[in-house]
Amino acid sequence: MTSDNDVQQPIRKSRRVPLVIAGGTAAVVAIGLLMVGHASSRVNKVALAGAPKGVTVVEAKAAQYRPARRYVGTIEPWVEAKIGPQLISAYVDTVLVRPGDAVKRGQVIATLDCRNASASSKAVAMQARAIQTEQEAIAHEAARVAELKEGGFASPNEIEKHAADSASKAAELMETQAKMQRATLEVNDCVLRAPFAGEIAIRAADPGAFARPGTAVATLVDRATVRIVAEVPEADFDVVAPATPVRIVALATNRELRGTIARRSPAADFSTRTVHVEIDIPDPKRSLPVGTTAEITMDVGDPVAATEIPLVAASVRGEKATVFVVDRNVARKGVYLLKGEKAGSLFVDPALPAGSHVVTEGRALLKDGDRVDAQLEAAGDAGTKVAGIGP
Repeated sequence: MTSDNDVQQPIRKSRRVPLVIAGGTAAVVAIGLLMVGHASSRVNKVALAGAPKGVTVVEAKAAQYRPARRYVGTIEPWVEAKIGPQLISAYVDTVLVRPGDAVKRGQVIATLDCRNASASSKAVAMQARAIQTEQEAIAHEAARVAELKEGGFASPNEIEKHAADSASKAAELMETQAKMQRATLEVNDCVLRAPFAGEIAIRAADPGAFARPGTAVATLVDRATVRIVAEVPEADFDVVAPATPVRIVALATNRELRGTIARRSPAADFSTRTVHVEIDIPDPKRSLPVGTTAEITMDVGDPVAATEIPLVAASVRGEKATVFVVDRNVARKGVYLLKGEKAGSLFVDPALPAGSHVVTEGRALLKDGDRVDAQLEAAGDAGTKVAGIGP
């Protein structure tokens, strides 16, 4: 038999279900409202165009600027010789030097296998001796015939014929002696000697190689004094006048040198329109390698007043530099005459006052009159950044 308690329990459970659903729904709605409120609190309701733009500025400095010229030159030896045969072709017999060897004037550099030339020289010498003996005999005969003329025992025609034979043999002897001198030169050409004291730069041939006239077996250089040569534009002809002081950096050794222009060509190269200049640098220790690059710098004109700013702070076009100057948290665009550039800095007209705060970072996003939030940095830090070149 069912009791009253058993009937009331299902009724109570059926009443709890709507309450639970209503409570869950209210909780979900409350959580959704909280999330919407949290998300809306992060939304920026201020227009980006009206917010100050973050930039970095540096203080401009008063300075003096002196124009300079910079050229790239080559370090060359005072004298250089490519040692090889001049008259004869032969196989290389010995090479007695290596690159870096110091040699004296007249020292043997290499020898050639000239057995054929030696034999030819001896043959010509013997031929010359035979002709000389024959010519002497003919000359004596002509003299004796000439003595017979006084007694009427020799005709004038006979005397003239013997005199002509003697003269002919004398000419033939001189021709043979000239051939003997050439043969002697060819034999001497088989021994290659140093024409001056210096150092071997290149060994171009080894024993067994075949050398012809003009073939270099070795290259000899003299570095006691080096020449720094450069080609400069024709517009700088007056700038590179002789006796003009210059500063030089030898890139191979990173050595800084001082010198003056020793000589300047009076004419420009026809094809390149450049002028050849040379600078003599004494180097008794022979520490400068020849054939390497040298940077030549020289000052031009007098120093002028300027304002120095980092290269990264301006856009350069032609002779004008465009910068943004921060004044009372407002960026003002200015264009100033460019004086020059040196060591990561720009030098502009003093119309840009010293002490002005010029924008370095964030400049590309600025327009004239924009509000900015500027942060000052040291000028040295700004100079290390790369500049933007453009409009």
